[in-house]
Amino acid sequence: DVQLVESGGGSVQAEGSLRLSCVGSGITYRGPCMGWFRQAPGKEREGVASIDGGGGVTYYAESVKGRFTISRDNSKNTVYLQMNGVNPEDTAMYYCATDRLYGGTWFVDSSWRSWGRGTQVTVS
Repeated sequence: DVQLVESGGGSVQAEGSLRLSCVGSGITYRGPCMGWFRQAPGKEREGVASIDGGGGVTYYAESVKGRFTISRDNSKNTVYLQMNGVNPEDTAMYYCATDRLYGGTWFVDSSWRSWGRGTQVTVS
């Protein structure tokens, strides 16, 4: 079974930075597409960023462009989300996802089959 474990969340002041990590295991092929999603209380889960298997193609939600950076280290089965210049609107539970359906839209959560349990980010 695929397992994803997120870490790096916490409390941070506005304009500060955090780096989230997601370690994958049980993935039977090298370099799957990976994505980060977030869900704030009372809101739907939304796509934040996605990265292809080689790390050369990335996508971002408009709300985080220029502030967040997704990257990966396939030797460590890890994907990262560097969050800079955070603001209170970034407060949410952040989830890592993998195993995207072929042809699935990256920012739609139903396009992804495997999920981590999330890490909380709180910006004050």
